Amino acid sequence: MRFSTQMLLWQLACVTGIVAICTGVFVSIGVQQLRAEAETSALSIARTVAADSDARAGVARASADIGTPSNASLRGGPLSVLAAAAEANTGALFIVITDDHGIRLAHPDPQMLGAEVSTGFAEALAGRETVSWESGTLGESARAKVPVRDPDTDEPVGEVSVGFAPSSVFKELPLLLGGVALAATAALALGAVVSIVLRRRLERLTLGLQPEEMSALIQNQAAVLDGVGDGVLAWGPDGVVTVANTTAARLLGISDLVGRRIHDLALPGPVIAALAGEPKSPSRGRRGSDADEPVVLADHVVFIDTHPVSRPNRDLGMIAVIRDRTDVVTLTDRLESVASMTDALRVQRHEFANRLHVAAGLMDAGRVPDARDYLDDVLDASRSADIPAAGGHLTEPFLLSLVEAKSAQAGERGVLLTVGSDSLVRGVVSAPEEVATVLANLVDNAVRAAVYGKQPRWVDVELLDDGDTLGMTVSDSGQGVPDGAQVFGEMRRKELDPDAVHGRGIGLPLVRDVAARLGGEVWLADAGGREGSGAVFCARLPGVMRPPAHPERGEDR
Repeated sequence: MRFSTQMLLWQLACVTGIVAICTGVFVSIGVQQLRAEAETSALSIARTVAADSDARAGVARASADIGTPSNASLRGGPLSVLAAAAEANTGALFIVITDDHGIRLAHPDPQMLGAEVSTGFAEALAGRETVSWESGTLGESARAKVPVRDPDTDEPVGEVSVGFAPSSVFKELPLLLGGVALAATAALALGAVVSIVLRRRLERLTLGLQPEEMSALIQNQAAVLDGVGDGVLAWGPDGVVTVANTTAARLLGISDLVGRRIHDLALPGPVIAALAGEPKSPSRGRRGSDADEPVVLADHVVFIDTHPVSRPNRDLGMIAVIRDRTDVVTLTDRLESVASMTDALRVQRHEFANRLHVAAGLMDAGRVPDARDYLDDVLDASRSADIPAAGGHLTEPFLLSLVEAKSAQAGERGVLLTVGSDSLVRGVVSAPEEVATVLANLVDNAVRAAVYGKQPRWVDVELLDDGDTLGMTVSDSGQGVPDGAQVFGEMRRKELDPDAVHGRGIGLPLVRDVAARLGGEVWLADAGGREGSGAVFCARLPGVMRPPAHPERGEDR
């Protein structure tokens, strides 16, 4: 508050100084104008008197006379009468007429007649008119001197000097000063009112923050926005974006966010809905999107959390925090794949341990032929398992383990997972994380779709490699993909109906982005929907395979 008062005083001081300077300038201009008017009037009167024929003739006679006229001869003379009449008519301080020697032929003071003037008259005798402010026997005055010319020769033979006293010149100055003072007072009052209004408006706009507080706030804001790893987006009550850091621009894919309306941004509908979310909890009366619901945006899986911003019961808009969780979701899917394979290996270990116990028991009992027969049966059973090795071609350890793990999970949900007989994988997986993400998500979505389909419930996987490229096809017995469903679009989990939409909404866009980063693609080959036929998804992943270190017998080295 103290700073605001000082600022107001400074504004009033500035206004007062400006008004004082303007007042001085106007007064100076007014005085100069009055002086110029007096000089102009004196010059006009002097010209008029000098042009009078009687004055010219009288001055010519006096100049032609060799002697100096006496005071007595000049008193009441025609020139004195002419000058006195002109003084009375114009209100001039004096009108003096001289001859070529500067002898006063007419003067307001009769005692001065016949004496030489106290000011110079050479300019007039040279034929030049002069205007100036001079001091003479009658005091300071604005005077004009005009030559008097001989009627016959037109040569200067004397001068006419006309003067106005300062009192008569500046008699209108008080009125001028009063007007200027009134205008200055009005301007000062208006300036004071405007300063107070501007101060109050600035306080409202800055929410009562002082300049040094605003400077610190801006510095802190810049440091925070550039320091956090999340995207920050803020907009006012009118929906116009006011703050956006570089992370928000990168995640949203829009560089010029500030100054644009939030609903006019070229963003998918779910993202706009998440940014302008409905109240999260009616009891709390808070607006904001559910930060637990992920949104797929371009090649990112993001969480958007919005909060209202207010100060002293004033709505300032909304702020959104955009968190990139793509790596977290990807890692979660990979961990789920690893967990699935771990569970499968645990089950297999338990099963193999039981078989070894049986074989060991038979051998301990001395029933070696029975133990051999039992082991032969186990070997034959492993060769004709539910997941065939596709004619011996699906021998890649990573793919086989992953498919077996997914088969165990699918079996728990009543879904039979098989590997197509046309599968042929001769290389070795060199990018297990990317392959696990794509294949596991496609299989999980297919199993989910098959669970909601009709009996029998099945999922079929076909795998083919070509050089360093791995191709996969996953089909299921589900209800297929409804027409118009955006299986690769930006959908949120709560918008999906598992009975109607194939997949979970996050896995498929993630799979698409993983394949795109590898230079491949994932596409919906068949939407399905026919009796006993579900959707068919295909994927092509370049650069994820390498040749085996020891090719199988009969294969080209």
